[in-house]
Amino acid sequence: MSVEIDCRGLNCPVPVIQTKKAMESNPEDLIITIVDNEAARENVKKLAENAGYQVTVAEKTGLFHLRMEKEKAREGMEINPAVPAAEKVSERRPAGDRDTIIYLSTDKMGSGSDELGQVLMKSYFYALTEAQPYPKTLLFVNAGVNLSTEGSPVLDYLKILADAGVELLSCGTCLDYFGLKDQLAIGDVTNMYSIVEKMNEAAKVIHI
Repeated sequence: MSVEIDCRGLNCPVPVIQTKKAMESNPEDLIITIVDNEAARENVKKLAENAGYQVTVAEKTGLFHLRMEKEKAREGMEINPAVPAAEKVSERRPAGDRDTIIYLSTDKMGSGSDELGQVLMKSYFYALTEAQPYPKTLLFVNAGVNLSTEGSPVLDYLKILADAGVELLSCGTCLDYFGLKDQLAIGDVTNMYSIVEKMNEAAKVIHI
Protein backbone atom coordinates (compact mmCIF):
# COMPACT_ATOMS: atom_id res chain seq x y z
CA MET A 1 0.00 0.00 0.00
CA SER A 2 1.05 3.58 -0.40
CA VAL A 3 0.19 6.84 1.29
CA GLU A 4 0.36 10.12 -0.61
CA ILE A 5 0.77 13.43 1.15
CA ASP A 6 0.17 16.57 -0.88
CA CYS A 7 2.16 19.41 0.67
CA ARG A 8 1.96 21.85 -2.22
CA GLY A 9 1.89 25.42 -0.94
CA LEU A 10 3.17 24.41 2.49
CA ASN A 11 6.47 25.52 3.97
CA CYS A 12 8.56 23.69 6.53
CA PRO A 13 8.09 22.33 9.06
CA VAL A 14 4.58 21.36 7.90
CA PRO A 15 5.68 18.90 5.14
CA VAL A 16 8.16 17.28 7.53
CA ILE A 17 5.59 16.90 10.30
CA GLN A 18 2.91 15.54 7.98
CA THR A 19 5.37 13.06 6.51
CA LYS A 20 6.52 11.97 9.97
CA LYS A 21 2.92 11.39 11.04
CA ALA A 22 2.30 9.30 7.93
CA MET A 23 5.39 7.21 8.69
CA GLU A 24 4.26 6.60 12.24
CA SER A 25 0.71 5.71 11.21
CA ASN A 26 1.74 3.56 8.24
CA PRO A 27 5.13 2.06 9.13
CA GLU A 28 5.03 -0.63 6.45
CA ASP A 29 3.67 1.44 3.59
CA LEU A 30 5.27 3.36 0.78
CA ILE A 31 5.11 7.06 1.56
CA ILE A 32 4.94 9.62 -1.25
CA THR A 33 5.20 13.28 -0.33
CA ILE A 34 4.69 16.03 -2.89
CA VAL A 35 6.28 19.42 -2.21
CA ASP A 36 6.84 22.51 -4.32
CA ASN A 37 10.01 24.01 -2.89
CA GLU A 38 13.59 22.85 -2.49
CA ALA A 39 13.80 23.50 1.25
CA ALA A 40 10.86 21.19 1.91
CA ARG A 41 12.31 18.60 -0.48
CA GLU A 42 15.62 18.51 1.38
CA ASN A 43 14.05 18.51 4.84
CA VAL A 44 11.63 15.68 4.05
CA LYS A 45 14.42 13.71 2.35
CA LYS A 46 16.65 14.08 5.40
CA LEU A 47 13.81 13.02 7.72
CA ALA A 48 13.19 9.88 5.67
CA GLU A 49 16.85 8.92 5.41
CA ASN A 50 17.33 9.35 9.14
CA ALA A 51 14.30 7.12 9.69
CA GLY A 52 15.80 4.35 7.54
CA TYR A 53 13.86 4.92 4.34
CA GLN A 54 15.17 4.63 0.81
CA VAL A 55 14.34 7.90 -0.92
CA THR A 56 13.98 8.70 -4.59
CA VAL A 57 13.06 12.16 -5.79
CA ALA A 58 11.39 12.92 -9.11
CA GLU A 59 10.66 16.41 -10.39
CA LYS A 60 7.48 16.78 -12.37
CA THR A 61 6.22 20.14 -13.65
CA GLY A 62 7.92 22.05 -10.86
CA LEU A 63 6.83 19.67 -8.13
CA PHE A 64 9.05 17.29 -6.19
CA HIS A 65 7.69 13.78 -5.61
CA LEU A 66 9.57 12.03 -2.81
CA ARG A 67 9.06 8.28 -2.81
CA MET A 68 10.06 6.75 0.52
CA GLU A 69 10.06 3.10 1.40
CA LYS A 70 11.73 0.98 4.00
CA GLU A 71 14.73 -0.99 2.81
CA LYS A 72 13.33 -4.40 3.83
CA ALA A 73 9.96 -3.70 2.26
CA ARG A 74 11.60 -2.66 -0.98
CA GLU A 75 13.57 -5.92 -1.18
CA GLY A 76 10.52 -8.04 -0.42
CA MET A 77 11.94 -9.25 2.87
CA GLU A 78 9.77 -9.97 5.84
CA ILE A 79 9.26 -6.96 7.95
CA ASN A 80 9.28 -7.23 11.69
CA PRO A 81 5.91 -6.30 13.08
CA ALA A 82 6.04 -2.58 13.34
CA VAL A 83 5.00 -0.85 16.47
CA PRO A 84 1.46 0.41 15.93
CA ALA A 85 1.10 4.13 15.98
CA ALA A 86 -1.18 3.97 18.99
CA GLU A 87 1.44 2.03 20.92
CA LYS A 88 4.09 4.53 19.97
CA VAL A 89 1.97 7.28 21.34
CA SER A 90 1.45 5.40 24.59
CA GLU A 91 5.20 5.02 24.98
CA ARG A 92 5.65 8.72 24.95
CA ARG A 93 5.88 10.38 28.26
CA PRO A 94 2.78 12.41 29.09
CA ALA A 95 2.83 16.00 27.98
CA GLY A 96 4.31 18.37 30.50
CA ASP A 97 6.07 15.73 32.60
CA ARG A 98 9.59 16.51 31.47
CA ASP A 99 11.65 18.79 33.61
CA THR A 100 12.44 21.02 30.67
CA ILE A 101 11.83 24.74 30.61
CA ILE A 102 11.75 26.90 27.50
CA TYR A 103 12.83 30.45 28.28
CA LEU A 104 11.51 32.99 25.76
CA SER A 105 13.05 36.45 26.04
CA THR A 106 11.97 37.61 22.60
CA ASP A 107 8.98 37.41 20.30
CA LYS A 108 11.21 36.80 17.28
CA MET A 109 13.53 33.92 16.48
CA GLY A 110 17.12 34.79 15.58
CA SER A 111 18.53 38.10 14.43
CA GLY A 112 18.93 39.79 11.07
CA SER A 113 15.32 40.31 9.99
CA ASP A 114 12.44 41.02 12.37
CA GLU A 115 9.92 39.90 9.76
CA LEU A 116 11.69 36.59 9.22
CA GLY A 117 12.15 36.24 12.97
CA GLN A 118 8.39 36.46 13.49
CA VAL A 119 7.76 33.87 10.80
CA LEU A 120 10.32 31.55 12.36
CA MET A 121 8.87 31.99 15.83
CA LYS A 122 5.40 31.07 14.61
CA SER A 123 6.87 28.06 12.84
CA TYR A 124 8.73 27.09 16.02
CA PHE A 125 5.55 27.04 18.08
CA TYR A 126 3.73 25.02 15.47
CA ALA A 127 6.54 22.47 15.54
CA LEU A 128 6.57 22.53 19.33
CA THR A 129 2.93 21.46 19.45
CA GLU A 130 3.72 18.58 17.11
CA ALA A 131 6.80 17.28 18.93
CA GLN A 132 6.36 15.05 21.96
CA PRO A 133 6.96 15.11 24.82
CA TYR A 134 6.06 18.68 25.61
CA PRO A 135 8.19 20.76 27.96
CA LYS A 136 7.09 21.30 31.51
CA THR A 137 7.06 25.11 31.50
CA LEU A 138 7.33 28.07 29.13
CA LEU A 139 8.71 31.26 30.68
CA PHE A 140 8.01 34.54 28.89
CA VAL A 141 10.24 37.49 29.83
CA ASN A 142 11.12 40.86 28.29
CA ALA A 143 9.68 41.06 24.74
CA GLY A 144 8.75 37.40 25.02
CA VAL A 145 5.57 38.48 26.83
CA ASN A 146 4.26 39.67 23.47
CA LEU A 147 3.74 35.99 22.72
CA SER A 148 1.38 35.37 25.63
CA THR A 149 -0.73 38.50 25.29
CA GLU A 150 -3.67 39.48 23.12
CA GLY A 151 -2.87 39.69 19.43
CA SER A 152 -0.07 37.14 19.62
CA PRO A 153 0.27 35.08 16.42
CA VAL A 154 1.04 31.95 18.46
CA LEU A 155 -1.91 32.01 20.86
CA ASP A 156 -3.59 29.02 19.23
CA TYR A 157 -0.43 26.97 19.74
CA LEU A 158 -0.11 28.13 23.34
CA LYS A 159 -3.68 27.00 23.98
CA ILE A 160 -2.81 23.54 22.69
CA LEU A 161 0.18 23.39 25.03
CA ALA A 162 -1.81 24.73 27.99
CA ASP A 163 -4.60 22.21 27.40
CA ALA A 164 -1.95 19.47 27.48
CA GLY A 165 -0.75 20.61 30.86
CA VAL A 166 2.21 22.80 29.96
CA GLU A 167 2.71 25.62 32.47
CA LEU A 168 2.80 29.10 30.88
CA LEU A 169 4.28 31.89 33.00
CA SER A 170 4.80 35.52 32.02
CA CYS A 171 7.02 37.97 33.88
CA GLY A 172 4.85 40.52 35.71
CA THR A 173 7.50 43.25 35.61
CA CYS A 174 7.82 42.77 31.87
CA LEU A 175 4.06 42.94 31.35
CA ASP A 176 3.98 46.18 33.35
CA TYR A 177 6.91 47.65 31.42
CA PHE A 178 5.23 47.07 28.07
CA GLY A 179 1.75 48.06 29.37
CA LEU A 180 0.44 44.56 28.70
CA LYS A 181 -0.63 43.36 32.13
CA ASP A 182 -4.33 43.72 31.29
CA GLN A 183 -3.79 41.95 27.99
CA LEU A 184 -2.38 38.66 29.22
CA ALA A 185 -4.29 36.14 27.11
CA ILE A 186 -3.08 32.85 28.49
CA GLY A 187 -1.18 31.45 31.45
CA ASP A 188 -0.26 33.13 34.71
CA VAL A 189 1.86 36.03 35.89
CA THR A 190 5.09 35.22 37.70
CA ASN A 191 7.99 37.04 39.34
CA MET A 192 11.76 36.90 39.11
CA TYR A 193 12.17 34.85 42.29
CA SER A 194 9.85 32.15 40.94
CA ILE A 195 11.61 32.30 37.57
CA VAL A 196 14.97 31.71 39.28
CA GLU A 197 13.52 28.82 41.26
CA LYS A 198 12.01 27.24 38.17
CA MET A 199 15.27 27.52 36.25
CA ASN A 200 17.38 26.20 39.13
CA GLU A 201 15.13 23.19 39.57
CA ALA A 202 14.90 22.37 35.87
CA ALA A 203 17.00 19.60 34.36
CA LYS A 204 17.26 21.56 31.13
CA VAL A 205 16.56 25.18 30.15
CA ILE A 206 16.24 25.99 26.47
CA HIS A 207 16.76 29.68 25.73
CA ILE A 208 15.04 31.02 22.64
